[in-house]
Parts: sequence; structure tokens; C-alpha cells
Amino acid sequence: MYNKKSLKAEEFINNNEIIRTLDYAEKNKNNISLINDILEKARPKKIGKETHCCGLTHEEASILLACDDESVIKKIYSIAEEIKQAFYGERIVIFAPLYLSNYCVNGCIYCPYHYQNKKILRKKLTQEEIKAEVIALQDMGHKRLAIESGEDSINNPIEYILESIKTIYSIKHKNGSIRRVNVNIAATTVENYKKLKEAGIGTYILFQETYHKETYENLHPTGPKHNYAYHTEAMDRAMEGGIDDVGLGVLFGLEGYKYEFAALLMHAEHLEAVHGVGPHTISVPRVKKAIDINPTDFDNGIDDEVFAKIVALIRIAVPYTGIIISTRENQEVREKLLKLGVSQVSGASRTSVGGYTQEERPVDTEQFDVSDQRTLDEVVQWLLQLGHIPSFCTACYREGRTGDRFMSLCKTGQIQNCCQPNAIITLKEFLTDYASKETKKIGEAFIIKELEKIENQSVKQVLENNLKEIEKGKRDFRF
Repeated sequence: MYNKKSLKAEEFINNNEIIRTLDYAEKNKNNISLINDILEKARPKKIGKETHCCGLTHEEASILLACDDESVIKKIYSIAEEIKQAFYGERIVIFAPLYLSNYCVNGCIYCPYHYQNKKILRKKLTQEEIKAEVIALQDMGHKRLAIESGEDSINNPIEYILESIKTIYSIKHKNGSIRRVNVNIAATTVENYKKLKEAGIGTYILFQETYHKETYENLHPTGPKHNYAYHTEAMDRAMEGGIDDVGLGVLFGLEGYKYEFAALLMHAEHLEAVHGVGPHTISVPRVKKAIDINPTDFDNGIDDEVFAKIVALIRIAVPYTGIIISTRENQEVREKLLKLGVSQVSGASRTSVGGYTQEERPVDTEQFDVSDQRTLDEVVQWLLQLGHIPSFCTACYREGRTGDRFMSLCKTGQIQNCCQPNAIITLKEFLTDYASKETKKIGEAFIIKELEKIENQSVKQVLENNLKEIEKGKRDFRF
């Protein structure tokens, strides 16, 4: 039985409810009256100075996903842009993944880390190697990392992850420091989530891969990840352990996209219903080529148009969540999705263990093929030229604006009062410390224009003073 407040995976991600939803969506995909009502509900609305969005249920969003009417799709894109602008403005948060180890005991068919893969070089970073990687990332200008590791209780125990986090936070190189470490590791226990919280992590990220139970079990034939319920219920354990910022995601291409889309939204609804806090982020990776992995082996791939529609509808259905697009996608795809709802991108990513200290991108330990291989400076310049504010901000995390405190600000649009000046501050730091001459020239002119948009004069005055202090050598101001 479907119950979004249940703590049992097969009740809050209920197969019968998803099938019913998809059948209902198919029957109503040309019901223009109903569709217009859903679109009207989705539009952001001004109440006083605040912007409010109701979001959509998994059923309502699935109807829009099923609809092929071009005029409706244009409206979906338009509303997604409105919501993106209302909640996130032009800010785009930048991060990088840091792969600690590719040792793994699971048999995941779609991942090159699977234990039977003899073609991939196995590697685990020492703490000294982690220091070198972090310094390389700091020298680019990164402030926010997402650490990644295969599941292996011998090679990658929780103690190794915790020690690595401590190492990362300890490194202060020139003006560089990593201010936020997000963690993407295998599902674990409440006790281990408590340890991660105590270590000062930002968001705990775990991709479901697929919500279809039978498909999930077939794709994970061996190893602890085979346990569908334990994996799917991980976010509830993380919340119980005190981690109030969690990130969801599915790997599109493993199962039918309409099924995954409905289930993903059901998971968001479940977290909101049980914990009062929905997902801090949602990632939307697609299956990509890797060592021993051929994307054509999976017959549920989605083209760029369907992909764009999915991103736009996630933005509409879950307006408060951050949407992440990694370097799995090329520049052209990422550029289109920035307008439709994406609020976080990775830059200069290397998905190999120890890849940042190598001059050439090593491929022998990669998790997936990187489609966008530009430098961080090139990514920053690209965002500026598109009119976006590249942001390295981590202020909310360090000011305690996480979980329900972040959501209450985000859902009313008030978070912009903090995020816009913080984005400008961190952009100024990047321009001063790391940018090429051309990027700095473009960025400084951009900041002048952005300052004119700040209506609160007291905020503007403080921000202008902070920018002057950054030029004098001071760092890490935040609102």
C-alpha cells in the first residue's frame, strides 16, 4: 500500500502507485483543461515581497511529462525559467568531485568500479595524496568538494572517510581552503551518519540509480548494494543521524524515464512528509561510457529533448531544490539546462582517483567519461558571458542555515538576500586569486553591474566594503 509517511521503501516508493500514476498520466496527457490548471498551480506567485511556489505532486508532474503538445512544453520551460529566477536568480554554484578510492565489493552492472572489472586500475589515496589533490583543487579556485568512494569495508571503512574529511578541512594553501565537503558514499548506518555529521559534512548525497525494484536487484546482483530497501531507506537513516541536507538522484537510462521521474518525486514527497525537509539537491546523471561499460547496453536512454523536459519539470515540481548537472554532460547540454532549472555545476572535474595532480587527465581509474573537459577558469568565464554569477559560496552551511532553516528561506525566496551578495563575494575572491586576465576583466565589469541590482542599500554598502577588503588581502566574508 502507498504511504508517503511510511519508513518502508516499498510503501513510500510504491510500484502500484507509480503504475497507477503513469496510466493516469497517459490517459490525461491531452486533457488541456487539466493541464492548464496544473500549469497555473505551478506558476510562482508574489505575496507581498515574497515569492511562493506550491510545487507539484508526482501525479501532476507526470501528466505534464506525458504531454507532447509543443505549446504546453513551451509553457513548462517558461514557468521553469520563472521559478529558477525567483529562487536562485542568476547564481550557479560550482563544485568538484574528489575520488578517494575505486575499490568496491559491489557487482553493479552499469559502474566500472564493479568488483569483477579487471580492466580498471584499483587505487586508494593516502592522506598525503589527498593533501596534494586538495592543494591542486585549491590552486584552481575550488571551495566546495563532493568526495566519492566505492563501497568496501576493508579498503574504504568509515574511519578512512572521516580521516579524509579531516584532512581536507585542515589544508590552508595560500588563500585557498575547502569550506564545504559534501559526501557521496554508500548507504550506511545511523551511527555512521552521526559520525559524518560530527565531521562537519555539508550534504549527504546518494543516487538511487533506479527506483524499479526488480531492475534494481538485477543491476546490483551481488554485494551489499543489492539490498533495495536498505539503499532506498538510507536518507531516513541519514536524517535520523542528524544530517538535514540530503541529495537524491537517479541514473537515467537504466529504467523507463517516466517511472524514474514519478518515483524520484515520490521520494522527495516522502522526505518532506516525514522530516519536514525535502531534498537539498537532486542530480540527474545519464549513463555514460566508462571502462568496461557501454551505454548502448542499456535500452532506456533518453535524448537531449526529453532530458531538458525532465529537468524543467523537476524545477517546477520541487522548486526549492538545487539541481545538479555534472561534467557527464557536454557544454551545449549544460548551457541549455542552466536556464531551465540547474543551479549547480561541476567544473574541471576529474573522475579518476588522484587525477587532479596529473598534468594529463588519467583514464585508467575513471568512473565515467568526462564530456566537458574545460578548465575551471574557462567554466567561470563561460558562465559570466552567459549572464550567470559563478558562486563558490558555502555560507549557509557554515552559518547554520541548513535543513528546515534553509528551506524556510528558500521557499519564500528570501534566501536571495544572502545568496546574491555571498555569490559576488566568492566570485571576487576567485577573480583576485585565480582568474586569468581575460576572466578577471569580464568578472570585474560583471560585479559592477550586479551591485547596481541590489536594492537594499545597507546590504550594498556592506558588500562594497567587503569587496574592498578582499582587494587588500582579507578573505571569507559572508552574509
